[in-house]
Amino acid sequence: MQRISKVLIANRGEIACRIARTCRRLGLKVATVHSAADRHARHVREIGESVELGGAAPGESYLRIDAIVAAARRVGADAVHPGFGFVSENPAFVRALDAAGIAFIGPTAETMERLGGKAQAKREAAAVGVPVVPGSEGGLADAAAVARTVRGMPLPVLLKAGAGGGGRGMAVVESLDGIDARIESAMREAEKAFGSGEMIVERYLPRVRHVEVQIAGDGHGRAIHLYERECTLQRRHQKVIEEAPSAGLPAPLRERLLADAVKLAAAVNYRGLGTVEFVVAGDEYFFLEVNPRLQVEHTVTEAITDLDLVELQLRIADGGELPLAQVDVRCAGHAFEARLCAEDAEAGFLPTTGRLERVDFSRAAVRVETGVDSGDEISPYYDSMIAKLIAHGSDRDAARRALAAGLRETTVIGLTTNLQFLHDLLHWPQTLDASFHTRLIDERVAAASSARTKPAVAPAEHVAAAALRWLERERAAAPALGCWSEAAGFTGWRLGVGAVAPAPLPSVVLAAGDTEWPVRYAAPAPDGAVELRLGDETTRAALHAPPTLGAGRRLLHLDGRVLEVALAEVPGGIEVVSALGRSVFACTPYLGGALGVQGAGGQLLAPMMGKVVAVKAATGAAVAAGQTVIVLESMKMELHVSAPFDGSVASLRCAVGDMVERHQALAEVIPAAAS
Repeated sequence: MQRISKVLIANRGEIACRIARTCRRLGLKVATVHSAADRHARHVREIGESVELGGAAPGESYLRIDAIVAAARRVGADAVHPGFGFVSENPAFVRALDAAGIAFIGPTAETMERLGGKAQAKREAAAVGVPVVPGSEGGLADAAAVARTVRGMPLPVLLKAGAGGGGRGMAVVESLDGIDARIESAMREAEKAFGSGEMIVERYLPRVRHVEVQIAGDGHGRAIHLYERECTLQRRHQKVIEEAPSAGLPAPLRERLLADAVKLAAAVNYRGLGTVEFVVAGDEYFFLEVNPRLQVEHTVTEAITDLDLVELQLRIADGGELPLAQVDVRCAGHAFEARLCAEDAEAGFLPTTGRLERVDFSRAAVRVETGVDSGDEISPYYDSMIAKLIAHGSDRDAARRALAAGLRETTVIGLTTNLQFLHDLLHWPQTLDASFHTRLIDERVAAASSARTKPAVAPAEHVAAAALRWLERERAAAPALGCWSEAAGFTGWRLGVGAVAPAPLPSVVLAAGDTEWPVRYAAPAPDGAVELRLGDETTRAALHAPPTLGAGRRLLHLDGRVLEVALAEVPGGIEVVSALGRSVFACTPYLGGALGVQGAGGQLLAPMMGKVVAVKAATGAAVAAGQTVIVLESMKMELHVSAPFDGSVASLRCAVGDMVERHQALAEVIPAAAS
C-alpha cells in the first residue's frame, strides 16, 4: 500500500471484523464506528478504536454521512471502507469523502448513480445489449402511478425498490385485491431502508434461478470477472444459502452471462468490486441489478478463487489498477455459505431478539464470519444475521456435506435461530440435485405450515436433560441438608434413604409448545443417576460435566445412551440443544401456582420486540377478521398485527413511535356480538 495507511470501517458486525483482519494483514491501521446500541459490540471490541455516531436507529448513526466523515477525520483515516448496506451505495457519501480528501474504497459516485439505482442500471444494461426483464421504463415515485402500471400489466408482477436490494421494499402482486395497501407498504419499507420510495414494476418470473457475477474494474474501462455465484435459495427475496460456482449452469449460458457482466462493467468504467445479478429461466437470462459494493456472499468466491476480495478492493483503491488479469483467475472446487440468523423458521422466519447466552463455533470445521460472542444482544435495529459459515470442497457434494457438518457442530443458545432449518435445507432433494428456484423455500414452508396439525414434540432426551438441570438448580439454591439437598436424599417433598420410587406428586411441570410433562423425581443413586417419571414414562438418567466439554455442555446418560447436550437458563425456563435439535421448556413448580397459559382472547400481542410504525384502526372502529390493526417494524421487516375475528377495537395501548416488547398488549378487539 502506498497512499492508504489507515482505514475507517463504516459498518458493524461480522463484515467490519472481516475487513479489519485483511487491513491488518496488509499493515494498515484500522478504526471503526458504532451506534449507541453497539457501544459494547464485538466489532468495537475487536477493532479497538471506534467513534460513536449517534442513536441506535441507523438513521441516527450508521446512515449519517456527516458523522462518518467527521469520524474519519477524527481518527486520522485516509480511506473509508463501507462494507455492505448502510452508506455503501450512496453517491452523496462518496462525494462527501472526495470533498474531504478521503479515499472511498469502492466505485465512483458517477458509477453509483449510473448503476446503483435499479431503474437507471436497467437502462445502462439495455444500452449495451444485455437482456432485461420487461416492465416499467424506470422508477416510479408516485403510488398512484405504480398502481396504474400494475393494473396495465399481466399478473403476476414484481414491485421492487429502485434504490436498494436485499429483498427490502419488494412484493409479488398476484391479485389486485388490496393493491393500494401493498404498494403503500412496499414504498414505506423502501423509503425507510434506502431513503427513497421509488418503485420499479416488472414482469414476475416465478420459476427462476438467481445467479450473480463478481466483477472487478480499474475505473478506466478494464474489467474482469471472478466467476459466478448461485443465490437461488432465498426466503422472502433474501438469500439463505449461496454457492459458487453455479450448480448445473450449461457452459454456453455461463460464458454468455459472464461476458455480459464484464461488458457492462467496462462500459461504465467500473472501479473496484461489484456484482452483476441475473435471473435465469431455462436457457434465457435477464439482467436484474448491479450491487456496487462487497456482497455478503463474497466468501464463496474467495474460496473457489483463493483470492482475498477485500485486499483486491484495497489495492484497486490504492493504486488505481487491477492487480491481476482475467487469465490469472482460476476456479477450483466448490463452496457453500449459510447465513445463520436470529429468526424462527417455524413462524415464517419471524426475527427474534434478545441475549445470546452461548455461541460456540469451536467444533465447526469450516470458515466462520461472525460479529457476536456469547452474552451479546441481538437488537431489533439491525439485520438478524449472527454468522456466516463457509465450506469449500473438491466438488459440490463434498462442500455441501462439509457445511452440513459445520452447522451440526454449531451451538447457539438463548434465541431461536434458523440453524436446524439450514441443516435441513442442505438435504432437500431440490438442493441435492440443484433443481431449485427462488420461490422454493417460501412455497415449501407455506405448504408445511398449512399441513401441520400440531408442533413436533420435544425429544425425550431433551425433556430428561431439562428435568435434571432444573433439579440441579433447585439443589444449588437450597440450604445445606434442605429438602432439595443431594445429601438429604431428595425424593420429592420427603427425606429418605435407599431405593425409593418417584414421588407421588410432581415437583415441576415442563412445557414446550402444546405439550406438558409433570416431572416426579426419585432419590439420586450413588452414581448420580435419578429415576424420573416424565408424564407417563419412567426413565433413569444422569448429567455429567467432564471438564473437557467446556462451560454449559454436559453428557446425558439415559437408559444406556450417551448424548452431549448444551444447557442454558432462559427467562422462565431451560433451553436444551443437541444433535437432535433445540428445545425450550417453560418450568413451573407444581406447588408454585396455576399452570398453563392465560388465554389472550381478543388481545393483540406483539409477536416480537419492535417499533410501532402505523396504527390502522381507531378505538371504537369496526374491524374484520384478518384486518391489520397495528404495523410493527423490527430487523428491517414489517409485521402486520391483525384482528382475530370480526368486531371492534375496544382499546389501543400503543402509539406510532412506541418501542414495544415481545408479548406486550397492543390493543384489544371485542367480537361483533359483544360490541
